[in-house]
Amino acid sequence: MQAGEPVDLFVTGTVFLDLIFTGLPAAPVGGREVLAEGMGASPGGAATLAVAASRLGVRSGLAAAFGSDVYGDYCWAALAEDEGVDLSWSRRLPGWHSPVTVSLSYDDDRAMITHAHPPPLEPDHLFSDVPQARACLADISSSRPPWVDRVVARGSLVFADVGWDATGRWDAAALRERLEGCHAFVPNAAEAMAYTGTTHPGAALEVLRDWVPLAVVTDGSGGAYAADDLTGETVWVPGLKVPAVDPTGAGDVFLAALIAGTLRGWRLLQRIRFANLAAALSVRDLSGALASPGWADVCDWWTDLERGSHLARDYAFLESVLETVEHRMFARAVPTIGFAGGHHDHDSARHGPRPTGRAGFPPPPQEPAAPPWQDAE
Repeated sequence: MQAGEPVDLFVTGTVFLDLIFTGLPAAPVGGREVLAEGMGASPGGAATLAVAASRLGVRSGLAAAFGSDVYGDYCWAALAEDEGVDLSWSRRLPGWHSPVTVSLSYDDDRAMITHAHPPPLEPDHLFSDVPQARACLADISSSRPPWVDRVVARGSLVFADVGWDATGRWDAAALRERLEGCHAFVPNAAEAMAYTGTTHPGAALEVLRDWVPLAVVTDGSGGAYAADDLTGETVWVPGLKVPAVDPTGAGDVFLAALIAGTLRGWRLLQRIRFANLAAALSVRDLSGALASPGWADVCDWWTDLERGSHLARDYAFLESVLETVEHRMFARAVPTIGFAGGHHDHDSARHGPRPTGRAGFPPPPQEPAAPPWQDAE
């Protein structure tokens, strides 16, 4: 992809250097040193979505401010050179240091510490015009980015995201105004319930589906609830159980896979199942952008499934997809930024063969069952 060309996905936001510590026996306390079993460094923040989408074959462009320090050098090189993310709309800002987040994983949870100064230029002011893009991500937590109206007029699908409302207002009327013209809204369960005044993610979805054509509520290990007004589909998909190392960035990986499935024209049930899978695969490694799975990782998971299992039936749609995509192994987070980043083609020792037509897998169901929260009401 040549710099500045039209992209499949355009992302704006802040890029952090993520320093991830895993395997802590307990939370740190005053006066004691805690030894972590694992550590990794990775670009994070807005980089996670851009990298996750790129690894799934979605041509991604990113508008972000990068520091003029070594951390900025590392993040820029990792994204532009190793991951193929187009940074034509990003800028290096002299005298501004890169934001840093330290993530501590322990007791099946995590805590984060961040140090950052506001950049001299906000991400939405780094570029004069947005690229031609099939889809865009807009953070509408506190305001509507000024470029959203332009891309909506062009026909781009705008996926809206929010963060936690520290003010506690959870102003639903203001949020609906910021969602005007957006294609999708993908909050987590806590955010969705707070904005809708409900007590269950499924109930929150029933409200949100009147706000945007595609509403999705993520609930971590509880799965995801989704409704697509354009196709009339409503689904709940349970989360996938995998050995988890670190959940950092799993929500961004979910969103990237959802966008990838949407751009491929998949049914809603397939999109949500694929998004759940991508998020689950990402938590098996030191997280941040570099834990995002590529198609080789998806193929390995698919190849290892027990024939005739319900998961093999549910994910049978991957069979034809995996025959057409690039199977490539990508770099993972390492405990330093001193090593040269990179990737390499997969080999049989690390990645199984492409599917060649495995008999015995019936097609996935055409009509999803009614979501459980509808039966309960």
